Amino acid sequence: MNPAKRRHIFERFHAANPEPRGELEYRTPFELLIAVILSAQATDKSVNLATRNLYRIASTPAQMLALGMDGLVAHIKRIGLYRTKAKNILATCALLLERHAGAVPRERAALEALPGVGRKTANVVLNIAFGEATIAVDTHIFRIANRSGIAPGRDPLEVEQKLLKFVPPEFRLHAHHWLILHGRYVCKARKPDCPRCAITDLCEFKAKTRID
Repeated sequence: MNPAKRRHIFERFHAANPEPRGELEYRTPFELLIAVILSAQATDKSVNLATRNLYRIASTPAQMLALGMDGLVAHIKRIGLYRTKAKNILATCALLLERHAGAVPRERAALEALPGVGRKTANVVLNIAFGEATIAVDTHIFRIANRSGIAPGRDPLEVEQKLLKFVPPEFRLHAHHWLILHGRYVCKARKPDCPRCAITDLCEFKAKTRID
């Protein structure tokens, strides 16, 4: 895919949704961090249902740590892998208090040192909470980058590096959200909705779907 075509794609995303927002509910960087940890292999809807009540009683690392394992599990037990996530969240809260005075760090290395936080989670926090032009490659973005030809790669890291290279600078801040929302609601895994896709004429996917 040539640079001009990529630019047209992101110009259209911007025109349709100039200020895209993620669907996880949060008020602070800490709440965002916890929500993103919980969202692994879970829907944003299920995470929001859990955190609405959780954050009413525990919205800081100290408060969440005070819940203990049983108290935290009671709030998140409907989310997949809840015991592992609860263990990681409590360990993360302890480290935030011990190393960062309870604040979420803005450095990638410090974020990735927290239990349950990998590169993708760190990218989400850096992008959404701190306004850095990072791109977290989840299954939606990986699929779209390869299917459309925007940034094909063999693994999420390769796709991330290509997106950071190929996405025009003025669009990098919001590229993460545009691509995720496009993958979630239009360019779906099983059957992409090509007839109502805003970039169908620019996308290089050969097996485009037709109107039934």
